[in-house]
Amino acid sequence: MGELFQRKAERKRGVPVDVGGEPGHAIRNYRFEQPVETHWDGIFTLAELFEQSCKQYVHMPLLGTRKLISRESEVASDGRSFEKLHLGQYEWKSYSKAFKAVCNFSSGLVRIGHLRDERVAIFADTQAEWQMALQACFRQNITVVTIYASLGEGALCHSLNETEVTTVICGRKELKKLIDINGQLDTLKHVVYINEEGVSSEVSLAKQCTRWRVESFEEVERLGLETPVQANLPLPSDTAVIMYTSGSTGMPKGVMMSHRNVLATVSAVMTIVPGLGKKDVYLAYLPLAHILELAAETVILAVGASIGYGSPLTLNDTSNKIKRGTQGDASALKPTLMTAVPAILDRVRDGVRKNVDAKGGLAKRLFDIAYSRRLAAVNGSWFGAWGLEKLLWDVLVFQKVRAILGGQIRFILSGGAPLSGDTQRFINICLGAPIGQGYGLTETCAGGTFSEYDDTSVGRVGAPLSCSYIKLIDWVEGGYLTTDSPMPRGEIVIGGPNVTKGYFKNETKTNEVYKDDERGMRWFYSGDIGRLHPDGCLEIIDRKKDIVKLQHGEYVSLGKVEASLSLSPYVDNIMVHADPSQNYCVALVVAAHSELENWASKQGITYTDLSDLCQKQVAVKEVLQSLVKAGKQSRLEKFEIPARIKLITEPWTPESGLVTAALKLKREVIKKGYGTDLAQLYS
Repeated sequence: MGELFQRKAERKRGVPVDVGGEPGHAIRNYRFEQPVETHWDGIFTLAELFEQSCKQYVHMPLLGTRKLISRESEVASDGRSFEKLHLGQYEWKSYSKAFKAVCNFSSGLVRIGHLRDERVAIFADTQAEWQMALQACFRQNITVVTIYASLGEGALCHSLNETEVTTVICGRKELKKLIDINGQLDTLKHVVYINEEGVSSEVSLAKQCTRWRVESFEEVERLGLETPVQANLPLPSDTAVIMYTSGSTGMPKGVMMSHRNVLATVSAVMTIVPGLGKKDVYLAYLPLAHILELAAETVILAVGASIGYGSPLTLNDTSNKIKRGTQGDASALKPTLMTAVPAILDRVRDGVRKNVDAKGGLAKRLFDIAYSRRLAAVNGSWFGAWGLEKLLWDVLVFQKVRAILGGQIRFILSGGAPLSGDTQRFINICLGAPIGQGYGLTETCAGGTFSEYDDTSVGRVGAPLSCSYIKLIDWVEGGYLTTDSPMPRGEIVIGGPNVTKGYFKNETKTNEVYKDDERGMRWFYSGDIGRLHPDGCLEIIDRKKDIVKLQHGEYVSLGKVEASLSLSPYVDNIMVHADPSQNYCVALVVAAHSELENWASKQGITYTDLSDLCQKQVAVKEVLQSLVKAGKQSRLEKFEIPARIKLITEPWTPESGLVTAALKLKREVIKKGYGTDLAQLYS
């Protein structure tokens, strides 16, 4: 067994390749000498791919949605009211019916007056109508502008006006946001709303106080059915999507993606996940305005599998918006595949641990034994749990954990940021599903690297995808060089057909980070720092923007430190801050409510509410000690561990504007919002 793990570790997954452009250390996927552009004969656009699947998998279920039975308010012990949803089982639309609906909606857009050279924005939560609207636009070669449903007013105005959008497809809460800023929208003429409970009041208001033509999704479909319009299919080089990144700094930038770009990433993923096919069921809940979700759903529909739509707040039986006794999305759907960002997987890990700790006694002892035995086995030990013992622990312990996500998950794709080794091992053991870590950016259509199914290592993001070349170039100022031993290090540069056209109406920024070499290859300079392992797999170790030089010359990588300190049970979220004029770091810590309150209860500490508890020095001291412990476990230097902290009670959410839709920190926004607190920590 040990030899087997050794052979896997030694296998070359990425191999050196001769490329043009700036000198550096470049590698490619070991199976493909040239970057892959399409996986299918004669398919070169996303519109062609969708049509092919709908004709091939006619009666298979494609789009699944849960019917809302009722909304109820539940009052907590502190008097606060929470909305709870009672949801039914999944209802399905087959590939053929989805194709008819897409063709009708596509014709309907033309019939309501949308011109072919104008742009459509989709501004809604992830749902079946989002995917149908996207495919409908592609059939008329209409460029789709994607906007996060959580975007603030300023960024929303900027995105719609910059792209001169004339038609917006939106949900109820998004329609309300549009009405609030209608006087600031220069080009908007048509609004298509997705029918939701209570939307009629917003529709009436929009018709009263704006000049827009307002139609329901179904009405646009009906118009298209009555008077069909011939398809106007795109070319591979045509812009499919202008995707606005939620951006951790400043106004969002619109990344222009061609059909060729997105298809290259989708084609590459097809070569990585084994056995993708009609039997697979995918749980869709991440924002479709994020390239990770859009690419993943395109892969699913390409293979004839099913997409069941859910939301982060209804994901499992104990999710915030699920009424007691109602199944969460995962329980109702029983998916085999899902994508996740690290923050969500961290929450799954923390939730399982809290549940086990709360049970205590025999249940906790059994879990700890089972986990340690499986961990030893995963790490290659003969003395871990294999064979019948593995089966025993699966039945006794892990089966209950797996039920959280429906019990059928066979593969999880993690993207958006590197996943911690602790979380990766925990999810892999408890859910029994390998995690494929991907690395890519909006600017590369999520394409970059991907860890293979049989790669059991942690902390890495895999070898180059078959659509990409990965190159490291020297960053002399930061001390990262391709000549470093034992592994080359440097800024990660990605080349290939998945590298996008650039930023919409922003030539200066485009020219800063995109470069075409003398051989015609397009490269994107990521700003991330990586190192290459001997087997050709990439590890993300830093980010240029996250590195701060302290007063005495020590470099602090804020992202690396935050990832290490997040292992503290008291941390729901954390932002480390380093002032270059000082010789120590400080941190804002969003407290994990239940953990901190449980500790206070055991200590006999009295407090009026969480805000009061977070201001008590004894609580601050306890959390700080926990951070020091987590830092030492991760072998952080003393100057990297915060000397002072401030406990925050309100969670950081995309709606608050403090984190992106992928739950990454908006560092500059947080620094501005908590400027007084940060100044006090250094006073």
